[in-house]
Amino acid sequence: MDQVGSYGVEFARDWAEASARWGDGGDATVFQHKHWLNAWYCAFDAAPLIAFIVDAAARRDIALVPLVWGRRHGVRVVEFADLGCSDYNAPILASDAPRDSASLRAMDSALLTALRALPERPDLIHLVKMPLEIRGRPNPLATNGRATACPLNGNLVEFTDDFEDYRASIAKIQLSRRWRVFTRNPGARFEIVVNVDEALRILDVMDRQQNKRMKELGERFVLDEPRNAKFYRDVVRRGLEDGYAVVSALFCGDEVVATTLGLRHGADYSLVRSSNAGGPWSNCSPSLLCIERTMAAQHRQGVRHFDLSIGNSDYKRRFGARPIPMTDVSIALSWRGMPDVLADRAVRELRRHPRAFAAAKRLRNACGGASRPAVSYATISPTYSRAPFNSGCRGLVPMSLEPTSSLSTLAITERSYRATIVPASVIVVMIISEAAWLVGLCWLTILLSRFAFS
Repeated sequence: MDQVGSYGVEFARDWAEASARWGDGGDATVFQHKHWLNAWYCAFDAAPLIAFIVDAAARRDIALVPLVWGRRHGVRVVEFADLGCSDYNAPILASDAPRDSASLRAMDSALLTALRALPERPDLIHLVKMPLEIRGRPNPLATNGRATACPLNGNLVEFTDDFEDYRASIAKIQLSRRWRVFTRNPGARFEIVVNVDEALRILDVMDRQQNKRMKELGERFVLDEPRNAKFYRDVVRRGLEDGYAVVSALFCGDEVVATTLGLRHGADYSLVRSSNAGGPWSNCSPSLLCIERTMAAQHRQGVRHFDLSIGNSDYKRRFGARPIPMTDVSIALSWRGMPDVLADRAVRELRRHPRAFAAAKRLRNACGGASRPAVSYATISPTYSRAPFNSGCRGLVPMSLEPTSSLSTLAITERSYRATIVPASVIVVMIISEAAWLVGLCWLTILLSRFAFS
């Protein structure tokens, strides 16, 4: 066990073993639930690297960090078990894990030290989409000085005990009128699906609806590819009976008009995917209706925090969602990891200048970025940060305010845009930004030296 101060770190290379050791307790987001992680590690061909942060004195596990390691273009990378599937990446915290800032920093330091000492000798530690809090508790991995603001954010809707108060607060969306328009059709109804076979049928329809919509947008759809399809169906099989996986839909007779897939744990719900049939149904905004009816149904089950997924689509603001900030940590442990860190820095700087960001996006598209095929995990980063300029395809909402698909869906779709090298536009911006930084540093050094010897 690698130990730093009061805390040590032990690694497991098998998820089943790690899950049995940890048990069912702890505080985590819905994306670190056992059903989600069980399905993830079974579906994707990535090398598990599950870290246990241990209280060395008491010999007890106080946190579990679900990680993987792999290579992309010769770079050895350690990152979360994500591949764009999860909205939030975070450790699972034991109920008696420390909460004071000094202990949190020590836990983070112990993990980073242990990762540096791995026999795989990673070149890059890349931890992204981390919430600042985990069920009201501070996230120990978001406390170090290397953490930077994530370009993505969550979107949380919070309810009181009276759901009608919330409905009144979003009256401008006119969902009551849209519902009346929809229910004029014979057989129109909303259902929470409780049968696994029916839920899997709904997922098939969701795939077709989302695939059709993505083709209309000129984007590639990958969620119906074998591994991705297996993952989502495994989550539903594992979690539908106990209420963790929530599948809901609008029907008109036998036709599926709109669908949602979400995750629930206690009072928290996160929307993962949504779709609609479009066409003649667009006049009643079926996806918005399906989301709102799902909200009402989950509220009756005790949900008070409804997350509309990552991204900044306009319909989320209209639902009254407030942004939830997240952080990223990217640490180069060797020269091989430096290009990724510099690319992340360049993208962050570029995002501060919308015109330059738009120009870089156009440049990337002109270089054929949108046509690059997806590549395997062994050669590519499974995180969004290597595809910074295709975010326009995420959470697109037509003028009818109809959400076409959720951000978790499109996070995976972004994987089809990643090249095995940093995009040309990012390289250009990276070189310019680093050159400007070095010139500025040299200029400052000259000024200081002149001042010191004057």
